[in-house]
Amino acid sequence: MSRTNLIGALAAACIAAAGFTAATATATTTTTTTTATATIAIATTATATTATATTATASASAATNTATTANAAASPAQPATVRLDYIHSGNALNEQYAVDRVVIEPLPWPGDMRSTIDDTNRGNNLVEVVDAESGELLYSRGFSTVFAEWASTEEAAHTNRGFQESVRFPKPDKPVRVRILKRDERGAFSVVWTTRVDTDAMDVVRKQAAAPVKPIGIRVNGAPKDKVDLLILGDGYTAGEMKKFEATARKLADHLFSVSPFKERANDFNVWALALPTAESGVSRPSTGVHHASPLGTRYDIFGSERYVLTLDNRALRELAQNASYEFIEILVNNDTYGGGGIFGQFSTAAANNDWANYLFVHEFGHHFAGLADEYYTSPVAYATGGARREPWEPNATALRDPAKLKWKKFVKDGTPLPTSWPKEAYETASRAYQKERAALRAANRPESEMSALFHRDLEQSNALFSRDPHRHTVGAFEGANYEATGYFRPEMQCLMFDRSDKFCSVCADAVTTIIDLYSRPAIK
Repeated sequence: MSRTNLIGALAAACIAAAGFTAATATATTTTTTTTATATIAIATTATATTATATTATASASAATNTATTANAAASPAQPATVRLDYIHSGNALNEQYAVDRVVIEPLPWPGDMRSTIDDTNRGNNLVEVVDAESGELLYSRGFSTVFAEWASTEEAAHTNRGFQESVRFPKPDKPVRVRILKRDERGAFSVVWTTRVDTDAMDVVRKQAAAPVKPIGIRVNGAPKDKVDLLILGDGYTAGEMKKFEATARKLADHLFSVSPFKERANDFNVWALALPTAESGVSRPSTGVHHASPLGTRYDIFGSERYVLTLDNRALRELAQNASYEFIEILVNNDTYGGGGIFGQFSTAAANNDWANYLFVHEFGHHFAGLADEYYTSPVAYATGGARREPWEPNATALRDPAKLKWKKFVKDGTPLPTSWPKEAYETASRAYQKERAALRAANRPESEMSALFHRDLEQSNALFSRDPHRHTVGAFEGANYEATGYFRPEMQCLMFDRSDKFCSVCADAVTTIIDLYSRPAIK
């Protein structure tokens, strides 16, 4: 078989494993109604029912795909995907949870059923799915929330707000309890909410409309259950800009897999792309009076930070994303202005047209994928800072209470001083001038090219400063991280999570690898 035919056959087989069958080389999509016995209810003992679910299907760009019958969705090896939508509300001091609805998504569970328990200890929260009778732990995953970030803002001190959230898990064959846990002051998880879920009751949302658009196969390396499944969503792209979105998604995916350790593990990923067209190009940027309607509601100025880009419309996000096999999501906004964001276990965003889009895509994905902390501390952020220096759960930041127990000690060479010296004072002096110029450019709404040029000068200045230091490539404990100038430490002087460098430090790379292993096969030694 030729290389071209071999690749085509592999892609077709992988797409079929996700619930699709390749038919022709043109890009069309067909929806087939399949029968499934997957229903769900909350805190009831409702009678089990058998339901007919419409499975929305999609295609990769390399082939046309017609939905199979119930083979993939009903396979005992891959159960259906359950999504619990709920409302998370409260303020800085209190929080509450309430069930919104439960959905059986159109596609089967994308993950490996041999890796259902999360032992990475990442995230501000943890979801656990346990057998309602025996208490056996069936599934768990760490995650963080937009609510938790908002709760640290000044607004949360005097206002209540509610946020849409979701957790997804493989469909169990008996009633379960879904528990949300949160870290306490000691960093340990404790249960803050629990609800009973019966997966065979009547009040589930189980009939889905046909997929409104077709997913594009950017990289297809195997069946979803065997790979890390990344979905790139577009927001703010018109019908005439769909080819632009696809080209950008391919370019940024290529860049992601040029950065270690993604580079070495590229074959462990599938990448899909999906976007709904908008009437106007670009997403909202309220601070400049720009307001655009977009399918995902992604916008700038989240929590008052001009560069922070998120969507707060979780339902819109999940209803679009459910039409592709995914475990991770990055949203590309069709804007030139520098910005992005990332929430561990939720999604990340990046300004696709910015000169720094490559950096933004990987940096923000680092937050979402691996729970990496921001290592910078001189840029203004929306969150409250200061206060007690608790040990962060993030793998690349520490309060260094006991250097002998440093969380990344395995990377530190004997004799390395902890804390580790670096030209901190000179860096901060230069950074103050840089931040002042940056604020002035934004205030004057200057062209983005001027901001981009400033970023280049800042990185060049940092590289020149650090190049003379003997600890330039040392793994140690460098003070200044997690938005704080003092009291928190990062592993290396420079990293993709500290400034606009092009590499992860050793600790961040290891943290990324841990998550790849959780969702895919371990790297071949």
